[in-house]
Amino acid sequence: MKKLINNTDSVVEEMIDGYVKAFPQYVKQLENPRALVRSTLDADKVGVLIGGGSGHEPAFMGYVGAGMADGVAVGNIFASPPPGPIVAVTEAIDQGKGVVYVYGNYAGDIMNFGMAAEMADLEHDIEVSSVVVTDDVASAPSHEREKRRGIAGEFFVTKVASVASALGHDLAGVTRLANHANDVTRTMGVGLSPCSLPQTGKPSFTLAEDEMEIGLGHHGEPGIKKGKLETADKVVDHLVTAILEDMPIETGEEVAVLVNGLGSTTRMELLIMFRRVEEILTERGIRIYRSFIGDYSTSLEMGGSSVTLIKLDAELKQCIDYPADCPMYVQK
Repeated sequence: MKKLINNTDSVVEEMIDGYVKAFPQYVKQLENPRALVRSTLDADKVGVLIGGGSGHEPAFMGYVGAGMADGVAVGNIFASPPPGPIVAVTEAIDQGKGVVYVYGNYAGDIMNFGMAAEMADLEHDIEVSSVVVTDDVASAPSHEREKRRGIAGEFFVTKVASVASALGHDLAGVTRLANHANDVTRTMGVGLSPCSLPQTGKPSFTLAEDEMEIGLGHHGEPGIKKGKLETADKVVDHLVTAILEDMPIETGEEVAVLVNGLGSTTRMELLIMFRRVEEILTERGIRIYRSFIGDYSTSLEMGGSSVTLIKLDAELKQCIDYPADCPMYVQK
């Protein structure tokens, strides 16, 4: 599987170097090379820190900027950042009002962000709270939501946390609103073809040419159903039906929709999928308030996509509508 890289052992470092050089008006690199923060921080507000493994671009480092996160800790490919860069970012973005960590529900992230929060408290007297994203419907049943993975829904939770901070909420308020966003966000995905890690050059999983896998994870974790490739409409029916069966939502309520590409899926395919999402929701009397379509959280060059719904109320609408200006995401 071909890639335009140099040394397989330095892909993350070279990616970060290129990123910082391309967008100096947005981000700067701290002494710890895996720690990036906004070039100009807004004063007197709660800091918002995101992070996770590389390979999911534009998540996570693409979402540092006005109206979004204040800093990011960058891990190896599909691996959590260690505590060091997390603490470095925490110290850099703290304005005396504390810092909120937003990250996905993976063992490495839970351990490393947890250690970093303890270190920030003990060594720098910075109060930290954590919001762990658990939007992946396929990864655990509804009565064990705390075990679910965080996937594309992290985009919405990050946006809500960041806007809550920008609007002047205190640490408890930012944490509450971000957790509320997580509680009303659901995602289901489908995998069509694997990616390959630069270090191995081998597929991350195997599927026959005519197969798909419903519920496949962003790192190639097993899904819930493998079968023959179906039409876009039928695939969307699987995904949205599973979401709506899991999400308490009534006729007349409103959602924001994210149709996310995993790396090699074209905009054409994503728009065809969105067409069916809109039909299903309209049939059920659920109004689409705002739509997001494109590559928001990828898995290197994996083929496939996911659908995310977040159920909206007045507070969340304000956050969804708030402008953002980041290197890889701009919203007017």
